[in-house]
Amino acid sequence: MGMFHKVKIGDQVISPIDWEMSPDISFGTFESWGGRERVRNNEECVYYFFVDNWGDEPKLCLMERAVKHAKIIAEIKAPLEIIKECVKSQGRSSTFEKSYAIDEQIKQWLIANVLDGGDSRFIVPSVAIVSTEDMGLPLPAASEQVFTGEKVLLPSQPDFVIINDDQIADVLKRWNFFDSEYNPSGRFDNSFVRTTDPAVIVDQRTSLMWQRDGLDINSIRTIQRNIEDLNNKSFAGFSDWRLPGMEEAMSLMEPEKNSKDVFLQPCFSKEQPFIFVAAQRKPGGYWFVDYKQGRAFWSSGTIPGGFGRLVRTVG
Repeated sequence: MGMFHKVKIGDQVISPIDWEMSPDISFGTFESWGGRERVRNNEECVYYFFVDNWGDEPKLCLMERAVKHAKIIAEIKAPLEIIKECVKSQGRSSTFEKSYAIDEQIKQWLIANVLDGGDSRFIVPSVAIVSTEDMGLPLPAASEQVFTGEKVLLPSQPDFVIINDDQIADVLKRWNFFDSEYNPSGRFDNSFVRTTDPAVIVDQRTSLMWQRDGLDINSIRTIQRNIEDLNNKSFAGFSDWRLPGMEEAMSLMEPEKNSKDVFLQPCFSKEQPFIFVAAQRKPGGYWFVDYKQGRAFWSSGTIPGGFGRLVRTVG
């Protein structure tokens, strides 16, 4: 953790700053690994500086990271030349990697100018915006949108199947699912209709009923316990909810991001950006579907973590 520096953001005193944390390490700690086994509790926050290079000009930001959220709480008006120098030192990066760890020069500038009672004029707190998630236009009822096309029976996996790295591209291309890496020209058209329960919808093409939101981030063991609990309580009137198979989860993937910055129909919540599927990998790991980046990926099977969006077969 290093020295216990602090910074004041509005009326909040942030301490300590974690100099060892970075966007890459944060993903490994909180997203790929799920958080609960690596972080003591859901309320524990980690604070670190990073360079945001997603816009026209890079900027220095202070991040608050926890199991359930990641939010920028302030922009730091450091000299633009040292921020650009940090970006330049990163070398060539992919489109998925535009958030960078700070370098030693930025760290020393922060210590000298901002932290521990430094000049507050360099700190621009982020303004919290409270909003209700846009779930898109109301879906039609089944009687209003009669499906006349050919139905598709996607493979379902009540138990975890094995999908190896050299098989995933064929799985996705077989059904023409969009995947930003393996099949960027893919498209799978659905026919979603509402039900009498606003928490679930039905895809008439695949005869699958889906949660519109889902389960919060957790280890796979906790996710499975939550599924059992929902089935015991007959969520939405049914007791056969399960994790989707790879093909079922990928059938929801849209070829373009919606206004909520995910590759999904707006009728689904953005709060489950990547979900478990009922598939594992050899020699180890679990498969996920990532609606934020538009891809299937795997992560270590030791203590992985992810969200859940449950499904059941209609009829």
